[in-house]
Amino acid sequence: MNIILIGYMGSGKSSVGEKLSAIISYDYLDLDNYIQQKEGKTISEIFKNKGEIYFRTIESKYLEEIIGTVDKTVISLGGGTPCYGQNMKTIKNSKNASSVYLKTSIASLSERLFSERDERPLISHLKNREELNEFIGKHLFERFSYYDQSDITVNTDQKTIDEVVEAIILKLF
Repeated sequence: MNIILIGYMGSGKSSVGEKLSAIISYDYLDLDNYIQQKEGKTISEIFKNKGEIYFRTIESKYLEEIIGTVDKTVISLGGGTPCYGQNMKTIKNSKNASSVYLKTSIASLSERLFSERDERPLISHLKNREELNEFIGKHLFERFSYYDQSDITVNTDQKTIDEVVEAIILKLF
């Protein structure tokens, strides 16, 4: 079985994924890192040089490739991955995976993301917390119907990484 972590950027998918995989003795794979390795460019460079449509196309291709070939792997997706193309359908149709939505409030996301704006192409243009909160709120509203299709949901607010990992293990095993 694979465990696919879904959630908005800053929800803790990478941190939780690394810790969870270590505890349950699974491999760990970050889809964005996989894409960067395959393409030989950072996500920011791909967005800048080829655009979002190109990125979303290869993201879908690599998601299918990964889901079709790995086992006993915790996979962290990009925040938008489930919301494009047939990606959520690919995830749901995988007979070998459980999806976990790391649900995080706008306030918590804003707190985590504000200082990381420059490294994140989708929010690098935002100047202050008010703009960031509005952007996150709009995205969460648009993406909720996809995130909500996950097999389980774990709220990450006011929880340590260890507590989130424990909640996932209790719900899945």
